[in-house]
Amino acid sequence: MADFTSIVKQTKRHYDVRIRRWRSNMSGKAWRVYCHDGRVINWIESPQPKTPLSLAIFLHEVGHHVIGFEKYRRRCEEEFHVWMWAVKEMRRRGIEPNEKVHRRVELSMRYAVRKAMRRGIKEIPATLMRYVHSAA
Repeated sequence: MADFTSIVKQTKRHYDVRIRRWRSNMSGKAWRVYCHDGRVINWIESPQPKTPLSLAIFLHEVGHHVIGFEKYRRRCEEEFHVWMWAVKEMRRRGIEPNEKVHRRVELSMRYAVRKAMRRGIKEIPATLMRYVHSAA
């Protein structure tokens, strides 16, 4: 089992992200808190990185803070860019995403596009068209 402790420490410090808790399942959440004194706190929950998949989920949640919650108008588009950032960050750190990571990205994007379609998205961004048929 790989030790991703240094990646976690460096990532938290570099992107000013706090871990609220380590989740026991393979899901995550990212949010930002605005304090009355002007401070901004970036929080995430994710599985503790022990495998390439849990590292990808951790980086995905950090990616929401890196990319920004307001950069993309459509949530499904934000999810796509955050996943691409997480995969790129893994590679930059010398960890090649395995089949489980690629499968998770694929399933997550199918879900995001399907959800957007259920909610009546008017136009699917070109970058997400590959997920339309598999989401329908």
